[in-house]
Amino acid sequence: MALAGCAAGQGAYPSASAVVATGRANNAAHAVLRWTETSPSRGASAISGMPILLKDNIETADMPTTAGSLALAGNAPGRDAPLVARLRAAGAVIVGKTNLSEWANIRSSDSISGWSAVGGQTLNPYDPARTPCGSSSGSGAAVALGLTPVAIGTETDGSITCPSSVNGVVGFKPTVGLVSRTHIVPISHSQDTAGPMATTVRDAAKVLTVIAGSDPADPATVEADARKVDYAAGLDAGSLRGARIGVMRFLKGYSAETQAVFEQNLQALRDAGAVLVDLPEGPDGRVIGAAEFKVLLYELKHDLNAYLASTDPEQVRTRTLADVIAFNAAEPRETVLFGQDIFERAQAMGDLTAADYMEARATSLRLAGPEGIDRLMRDNALVALIAPTTSRAWTNDPKDEDDMEGSASQLAAVAGYPHLTVPMGFDRGMPVGLSFLGGKWEDARILSLGYAFEQATQARRPPPVVRP
Repeated sequence: MALAGCAAGQGAYPSASAVVATGRANNAAHAVLRWTETSPSRGASAISGMPILLKDNIETADMPTTAGSLALAGNAPGRDAPLVARLRAAGAVIVGKTNLSEWANIRSSDSISGWSAVGGQTLNPYDPARTPCGSSSGSGAAVALGLTPVAIGTETDGSITCPSSVNGVVGFKPTVGLVSRTHIVPISHSQDTAGPMATTVRDAAKVLTVIAGSDPADPATVEADARKVDYAAGLDAGSLRGARIGVMRFLKGYSAETQAVFEQNLQALRDAGAVLVDLPEGPDGRVIGAAEFKVLLYELKHDLNAYLASTDPEQVRTRTLADVIAFNAAEPRETVLFGQDIFERAQAMGDLTAADYMEARATSLRLAGPEGIDRLMRDNALVALIAPTTSRAWTNDPKDEDDMEGSASQLAAVAGYPHLTVPMGFDRGMPVGLSFLGGKWEDARILSLGYAFEQATQARRPPPVVRP
């Protein structure tokens, strides 16, 4: 199911009936009603019967997987990604797929969040003139609208946490290696991961418990079975008491309104017993960003070529990144709004033995991990770091100066560490989230801290919905 909001300019908020559904005939709105009216029977999985949507870069045996690109419109190799197999085995009902920023926002430096040639433009349920952010835009919008209690997104840097924040839902990017990436259209094996986007931290934790685990086909997950726990069982509404948490004051650029909401929530954290420590200095985001982007260019070419080679050549004629670039150049529907300069830059890169690549990866990982999150937490005896996830959603008008400001995603994304965003309030009527970052494999602790914050503040409010 590709999700796109009501057509731009209609002047109404997207409703469940204004969401375009293609693919399976399952009705997501009816499925979520059935879920909320019942509960799993004794002995059943905690998510048995739960309707779940998947971002359309995650393979299922019964639906095409397009990554939003017409080049993959026929990509239906008949296989479930391991995380999908885990969901089905636990009794979840996969009701469809959600639209995304095409190729997960890696095709062009001018790409439009939430737009793909396959699914069109996803709109923000709180204001259709504003972005749903990317690249897991459809997953965030669908959960915000109440189509399903949980959707699965993927993140390389900010693609779960940003759309969760601006759509007013919970989003969790796990430690890289906790959840298998096999049969997911990739960008970067260093940073890619799937994760839950949900209306509550508890539902996100339930789903994470199911999808976490080792996969022989994904070497990054070798420790997952030994590291995973029951994340829902570990949630503690009192976990903020005595918790030393670092406030990442070195992150700049947030709107004045978001910063004010954040300051109010710092007091809520103190009231819940947290000990807050201001962190005025942190690693240089510009240096990390430059090295990160170079890594993504190299790995995009390598990883996408490997993925395309695994598809059915009768269904997918584009067998390499170079083939996709040629396809886009010949297909006007792909380039009507923006080009593919990032694809072209990636195609020009060498292989993963290049010294330039290895140096960039070592630099970005060191600055974000050991000399970034790890050092900040160790030197200040902290259990987590916090900041606003981002500011209010920016407008869909590229000429508008009301652009996105501030982001908390980079350090956790590059280091491969967990990052949770929980709704904390509103910026000019648009939802904004509070981010919790932690060390590697500290997923359970981060979820529990976020749960305690959620229970103390109850800040989430569903979007206004105009029904026909």
